[in-house]
Amino acid sequence: MRALELLAPAKNLEYGKAAIDHGADAVYIGANRFGARVAAGNSVEDIAELCRYAHLFGAKVYVTVNTIVYDQELDDTRRLLHELEHARVDAILVQDMAVLQMMHDDAVRVAVHASTQTDNRTVEKVRWLSNLGFRRVVLARESSLRDIENIHQALPDTELEVFVHGALCVSFSGLCYASQYCFDRSANRGACAQFCRMKFDLIDANGVEWEHQRHLLSLKDMNQLTNLEALADAGATSFKIEGRLKDLSYVKNVTAAYSEALNQLVAHHPDRYQRASKGRCSYTFRPDLNRTFNRGYTTYFLGDKRQPVWSPNTPKALGEYVGKVKELRGGSFNVASVAAFANGDGLCFLNDQRELEGFRVNRAEGNRLFPLKMPRGLKPGVGLYRSNDQQMERLLAKPSAERKIPVVMQLQAVDGGFSLTVAEVVTGKEGDFSWTADKVTATIKAEHQEAQKPQRDNIVRQLEKLGGTPYECVEVMLADDFNYFIPSSLLADLRRQSVALLQQQSERTGSAAPLAPLPVQTPPSYERSYCYNVSNTMARSFYEQRGVKPEPAFEVRQPADAQLMQCRHCIRFSMGYCVKHGGVRPEWREPLRLRLADGRKFRLEFDCKQCQMNVYADA
Repeated sequence: MRALELLAPAKNLEYGKAAIDHGADAVYIGANRFGARVAAGNSVEDIAELCRYAHLFGAKVYVTVNTIVYDQELDDTRRLLHELEHARVDAILVQDMAVLQMMHDDAVRVAVHASTQTDNRTVEKVRWLSNLGFRRVVLARESSLRDIENIHQALPDTELEVFVHGALCVSFSGLCYASQYCFDRSANRGACAQFCRMKFDLIDANGVEWEHQRHLLSLKDMNQLTNLEALADAGATSFKIEGRLKDLSYVKNVTAAYSEALNQLVAHHPDRYQRASKGRCSYTFRPDLNRTFNRGYTTYFLGDKRQPVWSPNTPKALGEYVGKVKELRGGSFNVASVAAFANGDGLCFLNDQRELEGFRVNRAEGNRLFPLKMPRGLKPGVGLYRSNDQQMERLLAKPSAERKIPVVMQLQAVDGGFSLTVAEVVTGKEGDFSWTADKVTATIKAEHQEAQKPQRDNIVRQLEKLGGTPYECVEVMLADDFNYFIPSSLLADLRRQSVALLQQQSERTGSAAPLAPLPVQTPPSYERSYCYNVSNTMARSFYEQRGVKPEPAFEVRQPADAQLMQCRHCIRFSMGYCVKHGGVRPEWREPLRLRLADGRKFRLEFDCKQCQMNVYADA
């Protein structure tokens, strides 16, 4: 039986606890430095507190130390690794091989995961990483079901983590240098300026403009909610939600939606799969992915059939489609829709210039809406999207979930007193339960005083008072002949002692076996050796010992004729001009170039054999 893990983003301690409350089996969070989202850093003290909370539910905490590191930062990185070990984190995500070398040299007892920043898309790459001691590999977002299955069949003991929801990077992760090239902000250093969300002209070799100021590299958001079973069957262990820079309502809603879907999957295949943590979640809202931030959804390259994956009109959230404008009247209009609107809703539409135009609803009277100011481009027939759902936001702004671990209690008379055994249980479809190994026993000294009237109801009532703890009692077991009077204060002491013991037992150490000696196998090669992203002497030595002499990282020394991106997204395909996939042959003259509003140009190369589009800096 394989444990399936829902992995949610944690911007900070509050977000991490919310993700766990809403059903996450694990969260990933950035430390105060060296994480691939520089704006989402946290103190080690907060990470340690998150670990304590997560471990109560058998959930895990993974910390991102997945940027490339400069020489002057090596000592700080080493200190951070030891601090995270002391905080009892469950794994560290790594990009820079210097970090792996440090963990090996210092025998840091924390599991190590290969970040998607290490460009993991082939059996050969994942095998190399696995041999180095990476317990888990986070696969490229571009991976298909066939890719995942091939990797799992070749390396069944290596955990595979896949992205299932959220923003998509247009370039293979770890191989995007556009932000560094244009803005001196490195994606490999957690400071991406989102070059791919900008507007471009598309011009051909004759200078003819085929597209004007459109978001030609901007992609929709990933949504694999209906593909979880296929991903699990292919070999995925962990399902990752993107979003360490998203707001709290996004984390709550998306986590809850995927947790419910995973529960259904496990319920359908109890002999094959189980959840990786414990506890049952209840919600005050109905999870709905359409009612949270999204740019429109795609399953990306998961299946064999290619589909357009771009969102060229806007990089902003469209949200939920809510209907079409019927007619305008003065300062209001009505909508052909079955959706319910609320005062304060944020709506948007694409105007005649294919620009996203947004406005706020000042007052809603059924389907007649009164904006604070009528949008200029609004007219009958225009499709409307709700980018801000006030009703949903109000629900999610309050405490919106509770997670409890079901337990059974058994009270018994023992020599000189009473004992209370508390055990976590696995609940069946009809409320039946079975004991687990996670059980504790507390005892108190007390006189065995026979009760003058029935005590069962009071005993059950006192023992079930578990409010403020992660537990809920599903049954109190007493022998049929149990007929003792026990003061409520003693019952409360027994309950508190047993809960404390159960919580202590649930705490994880976060430690793993020290890494085995690092093998000296040669890594898969890159045509451009700066793609190894070597930015310090320790990483350089690591690769040289394995027969590779890499160029310095792009961030250290910019190469000539720099390849800035390698993309599965292809503009030619998305415009319907890919002959290989049934498109028409375009009349333009290649090479094509992207042009920013300030005149900077970027040459496109179409590698049809690899079904890949490459972006180059234009000299």
